[in-house]
Amino acid sequence: MSQVDEKLSELSRRRRIHQGLKLLLGVVVVLVFWLGFFEYLHFDFEAMTKQLPTWLEFLGAFTNPNFVDFSTWSIENGVTGWSGLVGTIGYAITHPEAGYDMLSATFGGQRQSTLLGLAGTTVIIGLCGTILGFPFALIFGILGSERVVPFPFNFIFRGTMSLIRSVPALVWIFIYVPLVGINPVGAVLAIGTDTIGILGRLFTDELEEIDDGPIEAIRSTGGNRTQIVSFGMLSQVSTAFIAWTLYSLEINVRVAVSLGIVGAGGLGRYIAIKRSLFDFGVMAAGIMMIVIVVLTVELTSTRIRAWLRPGQHESPGLLDLLRGLGDPGKWLGMRPSPDVGPADGDGDEKTAVDPDESAGGGLVGSDSDDADGEPRS
Repeated sequence: MSQVDEKLSELSRRRRIHQGLKLLLGVVVVLVFWLGFFEYLHFDFEAMTKQLPTWLEFLGAFTNPNFVDFSTWSIENGVTGWSGLVGTIGYAITHPEAGYDMLSATFGGQRQSTLLGLAGTTVIIGLCGTILGFPFALIFGILGSERVVPFPFNFIFRGTMSLIRSVPALVWIFIYVPLVGINPVGAVLAIGTDTIGILGRLFTDELEEIDDGPIEAIRSTGGNRTQIVSFGMLSQVSTAFIAWTLYSLEINVRVAVSLGIVGAGGLGRYIAIKRSLFDFGVMAAGIMMIVIVVLTVELTSTRIRAWLRPGQHESPGLLDLLRGLGDPGKWLGMRPSPDVGPADGDGDEKTAVDPDESAGGGLVGSDSDDADGEPRS
């Protein structure tokens, strides 16, 4: 047998082994799912089928959510359905002074009874938790890097962050119950503690990937340890730190909703109360309000992060994305080539020209070329 035949035989044998391993892995995954879901967790298909009408009734509430608690105006006037949302906006626009008083009451003394006020509470819980955890995350993140604190002492801070991450925010709020109880303050403390573990780890990972050039440059000029860390390390990752902090804010707003369900306040608590009363229409309005709040925070954070990162500040905005939904070419994946312009009168395609290049940037016929089209030496 020639060497070629032996190589082909070996490749064929490896392919069969890989296929067998993939098949075995698939069987193991299916078996684990079956044993875990049906046997260990005791999934009951018959019981789920009996609850199906109730679930469909709940989903039907999303077609006509009840925004009666959207604002003080909708509560006082008993405006229900979508009218509670649309009517409040219309009233605030057509009656500016009265609308200002309404919003002041909605976000003021009556904020715990209106969807707008509860949405503000949820956002503030997430924001304050992020602000509270950020400085500690920054300290632990810097000290957890081996570039700043030598091994094994940096693992004291890494281990602390790992310990914090091992306990979810939903558990941290119960740890703080003897101190402040289950309320918005406890939620802020829980989110702040959770932020230390998660954000600090992200900061540490960023510091491990920086360039050595600026560090060596500052060290060669006689800079001390503080100057090396401040100007040689943190200057390289400051933009990334801000971007990760904004991303952490997005997560913390979602966590604030979860903490509200266990009694910490905000939209989560509102939904938990309405669920216990089986008021699906009002509950659907609360869930839609969560979607609005989370998407607003996420879009705002995404725009800021894109502006901070070079080359991403030209990303399309929300209105551009909405306009793009009506473009059938994007749905079908048909986009014009960026390098090719419209066809001329002879049916030939024109090559797109950069405006800066057309102003004398080295195109054929410019002053930098000879008459024969070759560049001058």
